[in-house]
Amino acid sequence: MTVLLPLSAASFPQGVPEALADVAGSCDLPLTRAVVAYRPVHEIGGVGDRLEDIGMALVLEGAFASAAGAVDLGSGCPKELDLTSELVILDWASETTLNHLRALLRREGDSTGAGCGEGRREAAAYGFRLASGVLRRLGYTPLTRPILLRVGFRDICRDLDLHERTAVRILLGEGGMARAILDAHANALLVATNLRAPDRRLEEGLLGAFPGREVRIRIAPGSREGLVYEVRFPLSLDFPELRNLVREVREGLAYLLARFEPKRFLPVKELLSAFGARDTLARVFPENPSLETATRPLPRAAFSPLGSVH
Repeated sequence: MTVLLPLSAASFPQGVPEALADVAGSCDLPLTRAVVAYRPVHEIGGVGDRLEDIGMALVLEGAFASAAGAVDLGSGCPKELDLTSELVILDWASETTLNHLRALLRREGDSTGAGCGEGRREAAAYGFRLASGVLRRLGYTPLTRPILLRVGFRDICRDLDLHERTAVRILLGEGGMARAILDAHANALLVATNLRAPDRRLEEGLLGAFPGREVRIRIAPGSREGLVYEVRFPLSLDFPELRNLVREVREGLAYLLARFEPKRFLPVKELLSAFGARDTLARVFPENPSLETATRPLPRAAFSPLGSVH
């Protein structure tokens, strides 16, 4: 029988432990000009979950990874990031690009007096062009997948429920409300509610909106928060699969909105019929036939008693 013991300094001769010491847990690499991927957990004092953010930022001042001053390349909003626990560098911008974006931020910030939002249009547009160029160079990888998912879900929120957060809100009746957000890293749709007990109508709606997908309910003993349902999806192995996943999420949320708020959904449906759905992902990879995806309508089956929520 083999017994595995934890590695320790005592396991090695004198003089060796220094080379095998515990990791320092800090980054000494200057990050200025780095294009990084980040998550809301990395924001220091940030509001998080902002609609225009894409989770991809350019570090403007990165002498210390624990407090890197950056700007999100989707919203043009300033961020202070703590990247000591997880650092994902996607690319490096030139000094000219860095100075130009800094100038845009100073000009738009000074002229509007706003830290973010409407005053950042030019910086946001320039930033997204930079982000699109980086994503095209990198292609579809495990590192770019969450960013691309975030971009696709941002379009869904704009079409179905435009407000300041990256979520689709649905009124369930009798004071119930659900808020659907996409966990791009876990590849799951989280439907947070203000409900204290499982709701059969909502469960039937989720099973009908996402047929064949596993739906789970998160129960935190003693928590004062409402129940959270989790719809799990398989990992997309390439860009066409990701496009189809975004389409499935869009159609599923539209199904829920039509089921629980038909009056509100009617003008949304008419608007989409007239102008079509947003598709920013098509702009990210505009002329690459190998990344085109064959689209087909997904079946929207009625609730089946064979389905269940775990």
